[in-house]
This record gives sequence, C-alpha cells and structure tokens, in this order.
Amino acid sequence: MKFTHLNSDGAAYMVDVTEKQPTVRSATAQGEVACSPEVLAALRDGTVPKGDVLAVARVAGIAAAKKVPDLLPLAHTIGVHGAAVELELGDDHVSIQATVRTADRTGVEMEALTAVNVAALAVIDMVKGVDRSAYIRRCGITAKSGGRSGDWSRELPQ
Repeated sequence: MKFTHLNSDGAAYMVDVTEKQPTVRSATAQGEVACSPEVLAALRDGTVPKGDVLAVARVAGIAAAKKVPDLLPLAHTIGVHGAAVELELGDDHVSIQATVRTADRTGVEMEALTAVNVAALAVIDMVKGVDRSAYIRRCGITAKSGGRSGDWSRELPQ
C-alpha cells in the first residue's frame, strides 16, 4: 500500500497539486450527538439555558470547514465555496450533516468531517450543563463527488 503523504524516505510531506486542474467537488459527512431525553426536550422546547443550540452549532460547523488547513498540517488551503450544516433531533440524539463544495484541485472530505465534528462539539458545549454524558458517535463521510476518483457514497453503520 502506498501512502500519498509520505515521500520515498518515509517522511510526511504535502502533496503537490499544482498541475491538477480545478474541478467541482463536494463531500458530505454525517454524525450524531447522543444525549439524554431531558436535553432533547429542552432542544425541542427552546429552553436550553445557553440559548439556540442548533443555530450556534450550524455556524460553528460552517466556520470550522474554512479552518481545516489550520488544523491538519498536510491539508491544502482551498476555496470553500459552499458549506451547509443541517441538524435534526432524533429519538436519542442530534443528527448532523454537513455538505461542503468547492471548485479546486483537491477534495473537501476533511472540511465536511471537520464541520460535523465541530458542530457536534458546539452542541455538547451548549448542553453540558444539562447533560454531561452527551457524546459524539457515528461520524464519517457518506458521499463525495468530483475529482479523479469520481463519485462515491455509503451508509454509515448503525
């Protein structure tokens, strides 16, 4: 198996994408924040003491998608041309989905994953006073399109 971010000496390096042509690309990631019935009730009723949890998490996820090169040392700085973060209340969790789009030389999978995880962290931060046991689960890429490898999708395991 050849790792793309290791040179012939085995040292990590940033892949040179200079010669690649920009193409339209997108990636979607999903994840969940498992939480108590009390938190879900407070989210439904809008009574979480810290305020509008879902709005804060949505904005946090979008902002995070634009910060990936600051967090992952070998990630390229790319134009995040679109980022959407959706949150829904489930029976025992908050479901989060992020889709990130670009027209650039490399994909946006890490941006989508980062958006979901930071949105999830924002949810936990906002509800920790009500439920300290909330946690992130089932996070992963569910679809990507564009680029040399083309389109791909999957369902996350339950």
